Amino acid sequence: MRIVITGGAGFIGSHLCECLMKQRHEVVCLDNFTTGSNKNIAHLLKDQHFKLFQCDVRDKNKLEEIFRQEGVDLVYHCAAVVGVKRTLGNPKEVLEVNINGTINVLEAALKSGCQKVVTISSSEVYGNPVEVPQREDSPKNVDLPYAISKLVGEKYAQIYYQKCGLKTTSLRLFNVYGPRQDNTPYGFVVGIFIKRVLQDKPPVIYGDGFQTRDFTYIDDCIIPTVIAGESDAANGEVFNIAAGKPITILDLSESIITLSGRDLRPLFEPERGFDIRHRFADISKMRTILGYKPKYDLKEGLKLTIEWYKQNLPRTK
Repeated sequence: MRIVITGGAGFIGSHLCECLMKQRHEVVCLDNFTTGSNKNIAHLLKDQHFKLFQCDVRDKNKLEEIFRQEGVDLVYHCAAVVGVKRTLGNPKEVLEVNINGTINVLEAALKSGCQKVVTISSSEVYGNPVEVPQREDSPKNVDLPYAISKLVGEKYAQIYYQKCGLKTTSLRLFNVYGPRQDNTPYGFVVGIFIKRVLQDKPPVIYGDGFQTRDFTYIDDCIIPTVIAGESDAANGEVFNIAAGKPITILDLSESIITLSGRDLRPLFEPERGFDIRHRFADISKMRTILGYKPKYDLKEGLKLTIEWYKQNLPRTK
């Protein structure tokens, strides 16, 4: 197939490009390079079955032109404003990119005759959870712009499926980590912790460290994402994509310290107002309909991620 990946030069998007190229698909990567990086896809650029376009999903006309000229079969829509610090600081941009950009992608797909769009959503749509673990039908207690934008994006995908006949699936990713993830202050906790520990600095924990999250190694995200794009049973559905195993932030920090061979102790700072206490997924729907069971435990995933950072940290800003 000819497959478009928006945000294809980002962390998740670049791994998805790589996976689909290995499956012999033709991949069209779109990215505005706000947070994506050429380094993530440099090894793919020489392949004749890989195309790269610099494009912002807010540019409706350019998006439709690319979809039309490339004859797109399937879209994985990964482009979004991400990262806690970035999304809290730019609420207007979050809404423009994550909502309007998603509508533009769905509309371009519909007009071009594309068969299906898989939208990458987030566990943030559950907000401050009413129940744990979170099931796909759990209440959505959202109040932050990023969470709202992702939930609205899911609803638009469902509308295009129900009213317009465009096949869609939405995937709620839970704390995905692995090689290439942003480890700057605008990034995510696993990368930030690893970077500090490898620099012999203590990881910083906000609060008591007993808050829980569901950390998902990148391969355990990419494989079910690809399956969702190929599965008719996934059409019109929403899935949690996660490991389904909660771990405390304190245990995460101590695991990273141990696996890195350092002698450090976490540094504790006051709890942040926007942090939630517990978030982890019920993954029974993923296992039943997509037929995927996570393959990586946290220790194995962290080992692979730490090794990547050891090799790449000197070149990381």
